[in-house]
Amino acid sequence: MSEETASRKPYTVTVVVPAYNEKQTIREILQHVAATGVPDEIIVVDDGSTDGTREILAALEAEGEIPNLKVFYHERNQGKGAALRTGFQHATGDVIIIQDADLEYDPRHYPQLLQPIEEGLADVVYGSRFLGAPRRPILFWNMVANKILTLITNVLYNTILSDMETGYKVFKREVVTEMPLHARSFDFEPEFTAKVLKRGYRIFEVPIAFNPRDYTEGKKIKAKDGLIALWTLIKYRFVD
Repeated sequence: MSEETASRKPYTVTVVVPAYNEKQTIREILQHVAATGVPDEIIVVDDGSTDGTREILAALEAEGEIPNLKVFYHERNQGKGAALRTGFQHATGDVIIIQDADLEYDPRHYPQLLQPIEEGLADVVYGSRFLGAPRRPILFWNMVANKILTLITNVLYNTILSDMETGYKVFKREVVTEMPLHARSFDFEPEFTAKVLKRGYRIFEVPIAFNPRDYTEGKKIKAKDGLIALWTLIKYRFVD
């Protein structure tokens, strides 16, 4: 999607970026996001970083290097879910794209992710890492955990998702303005998915390339987060 095409789209887009200790990648990912020409607004929520990320964000905002950038700061680390909820509260776009602050997900996929919403086919779009697009083949047990959690999602909610845990979730802003969200950490993914499915929103998946980092490169999700995700899926099957 060129900048000219993006400027003619009949809706506005907010990209929400939760960030915690991402000084190595935060500038680059925001440059990539802006270069797509898609976002009308980029909201970064710094979740209590202590590695210099906050200072980089403050400089970017002051310098105006990233168009339409707004930065909000948590005084202490609260978790990805909490950062996302802060971002949603401040978002003004008709459509919200969640963008992780590392380089695992490529913003050049925005046009494909937005297409089902543009065409009136979906309210929510997931970028699936398991539908055949290129990916870096590492972290076998993370993949196994993702597939198990997705299978449990499909059983509990009678659906056929291929990647419940994907970080690329795109949706009409009204989806979250009408949805009570309580997640503070990585339990955002199962809570959001459970509530989208229970409320009957139309959901599409599109294939995305994926370049995962390993734990030496700063990956943060841990084994305990898988257990929390499992409990979250079960809990929200029966409560709101």
